Amino acid sequence: MTIDILTIFPEMFDSVLNASILGRARQAGLIEIEATDIRPFSASKHKNTDDYPFGGGAGMLMMAQPIADCIRAVCDKRGAPCLSNLEPHESADVKRIYLSPRGVPLTQKLAQELSGEEHLILLCGHYEGVDQRVLDKYIDLEVSIGDYVLTGGELGAMVLADCVARLIPGVLGSEESPQDESFSDAGLLEYPQYTRPREFEGMPVPQVLLDGNHAKIAAWRREQAIRVTQERRPDLLNMATLTEKERRKLIEESAEQHDSRGK
Repeated sequence: MTIDILTIFPEMFDSVLNASILGRARQAGLIEIEATDIRPFSASKHKNTDDYPFGGGAGMLMMAQPIADCIRAVCDKRGAPCLSNLEPHESADVKRIYLSPRGVPLTQKLAQELSGEEHLILLCGHYEGVDQRVLDKYIDLEVSIGDYVLTGGELGAMVLADCVARLIPGVLGSEESPQDESFSDAGLLEYPQYTRPREFEGMPVPQVLLDGNHAKIAAWRREQAIRVTQERRPDLLNMATLTEKERRKLIEESAEQHDSRGK
């Protein structure tokens, strides 16, 4: 997979792209990630990328021209189409994404879908956003990493790139790693995990994890995942893959907790 990040602050990505798992994956040739500076593509004398919005309002807006020229240059370099894939999205070999608070939420399911793409282009907005015309013509999808506003799209692009890259085969080293994580196919949060020593500051590792009975370990982890999800993200349980027995147990425990509070 190739990920191109378009930004006016490419230096923000140096440490992120060269460290840890992403850095090793790039060195191994499993993924290619490159940050491209939008500023040199500006046609203005001073290479500015922003201007006042028509109709007034606070702040500045990123202009369409530098972004459009930057997208075209990156697509030409990669041999990819530069216009948005209007009919249909699935047929193209590149997906152009704008990081935006008004975009669709970034979920594990969306990350899995994007990990199957050959080429992602991530546009980082700044100031008060981006001229709508460049979004209409060159962007396929707007994505939000959460219900809050950042000073720019760079941090969102880092999150999306990391989230997608780790799902590419070989990047994590173990193909089983993404399967049991929070927000996996089961729809549950991850169970608690422990490593050595067996006892730390008076707190022992649960005995079931030390006995070597893999069936009991799997059952314990499943039970703990359901418990953690119920405590911290009960909204996820409606979409989680649970057996009838597990759902009945949840209903019974909820009723017991309601009765105990009423006493």
